[in-house]
Amino acid sequence: MSSHLLKVFVYGTLKNGQPNYHLLNNIENGFSKFVAIGKTSQKFPLVVGTRYNIPFLINRPGIGNHVVGEIYSIDEKMFARLDVLEDYPEFYDREIQDIDIEDGKEKLKCWVYLLKNFPEKLLNLPHIAEYKNSAEKRYQERCQRVSNILAKDDLEYGVETD
Repeated sequence: MSSHLLKVFVYGTLKNGQPNYHLLNNIENGFSKFVAIGKTSQKFPLVVGTRYNIPFLINRPGIGNHVVGEIYSIDEKMFARLDVLEDYPEFYDREIQDIDIEDGKEKLKCWVYLLKNFPEKLLNLPHIAEYKNSAEKRYQERCQRVSNILAKDDLEYGVETD
């Protein structure tokens, strides 16, 4: 295990009980340890988009909700694995954000994956405070997706305009 640990805030499919949690829980990917439940100090829009029902935290601070998620301590190897999942830096960006611990008495600085380049109409999707995979909007893992339609090219799928 690396002696240098980072904190990451996960708000979507990487949370416990969600479709990609197994990646955080697999020692072959590196080290991870649950720290706490938290929520973003700033409001952000969290939407579920594309035909694959991917949760996106959009980098538009000040609108949306204080998004609920989980904080993990991870090593560099796990961070690199998460970068692959999130297609960083091609699709998602990541930055350090303040995350309020569940009891509200402490803030931690955590890495957060954010969608920076997006069509404005993606903001027309419902903003949610907490992601949970559901039967109505079931997340599709990469192995289940249409091979010629990438998520980053599908951001306007199902989005209605004003």
